[in-house]
Amino acid sequence: MPRFRTLDDLDPAGRRVLLRADLNVPVRDGRITDRTRIERLTPTIRELADKGARVIICSHFDRPEGRRVPEMSLKPLQDALAEALGRPVAWADDCVGPAAEAAAAALRDGDVLLLENTRFHAGEEANDPALAQGLARLADLFVNDAFSAAHRAHASTEGVAHLLPSHAGRLMQAELEALDAALGHPSRPVVAIVGGAKVSTKLDLLGNLSSRVEVLAIGGAMANTFLAAQGHALGRSLQEAEMQDTARAILGQAKASRCEILLPADLVVAASLAPGVATRTVTIEAGVPDGMMALDVGPETVAAIEGRLRGAGTLVWNGPLGAFETPPFDAATLAIAESVAGLTQSAGLKSIAGGGDTISALRHAGVLDRMTYVSTAGGAFLEWLEGKTLPGVAALARD
Repeated sequence: MPRFRTLDDLDPAGRRVLLRADLNVPVRDGRITDRTRIERLTPTIRELADKGARVIICSHFDRPEGRRVPEMSLKPLQDALAEALGRPVAWADDCVGPAAEAAAAALRDGDVLLLENTRFHAGEEANDPALAQGLARLADLFVNDAFSAAHRAHASTEGVAHLLPSHAGRLMQAELEALDAALGHPSRPVVAIVGGAKVSTKLDLLGNLSSRVEVLAIGGAMANTFLAAQGHALGRSLQEAEMQDTARAILGQAKASRCEILLPADLVVAASLAPGVATRTVTIEAGVPDGMMALDVGPETVAAIEGRLRGAGTLVWNGPLGAFETPPFDAATLAIAESVAGLTQSAGLKSIAGGGDTISALRHAGVLDRMTYVSTAGGAFLEWLEGKTLPGVAALARD
């Protein structure tokens, strides 16, 4: 991982700091339903403000596609941010131009200003140099604390970083250090758990991990495609028949890299995906009966994964093992989550997880706070695990 500057490398007192945040929080009926991203951002804002910086926050919200959409304004987040910080937050009705410049000029040391949605300008997603320059005019320094947007080369994530002295905020720093611990310089052996519905959406992830970890456990519906590629009967289970050749190629690549692919040895099946439906557990050799679907992995598979985890130094987890939203098909994911949390606390396992479904599953299991690190970065987390260069991170690299 390239070296990058952090808040430890700057004295922000009396200086205007443009802080790229991710305030794209879930909102329903005008109410914020999950404040996690706000809470994770506040340490960076508070540290800068306490050191005398004049903090200017910019962020996107939703997908206005370059138009001013009132329902996608960041204005409703002003009070929530002030409450989280315990200090007033000023407001500017634009992110560049006269309104933003006047609001920035009025700041005093320790003040915090929130700018309007950067995506109200078409130049944001186009990484327009003019918009980047407009943002740069507001500040003396740039701090990027939005790892979740770092996979996009936008004006507020990548463009402005080349125009001002640029640093990683504390959240960005924590994400990068956790991911470096996962795949850059991990404690070995490394076990990866990858679940989800489709092989086609995680081709790059499976390919990269199979060459970088010792054990790759595959669950969820995507495991069905691998099992079908090996000739096992899957009944009505969700699978991608057109991806079976690809699945065999991934197995071959893993073998060449001396990576053990751990596929389900048994499956929990049912006639329908519904709460409380009658289930049975079948072995892979017996196959899934006609008219039934595989909806979770079975206890033998859980035991095999737990066995690999007991000897592991690092775990990377993306995707649940079954249809965890519908009990009883959450059993395997809950069991593994509890094992991971226990090993993290008792045996020093470095457990790094991310992805929307993964976070929901870990929250459902009640173990979010017992993992080493849980990334809320979504697409950026996935692209990093795929081995891709993230523009917003590359722009922070120390010369």
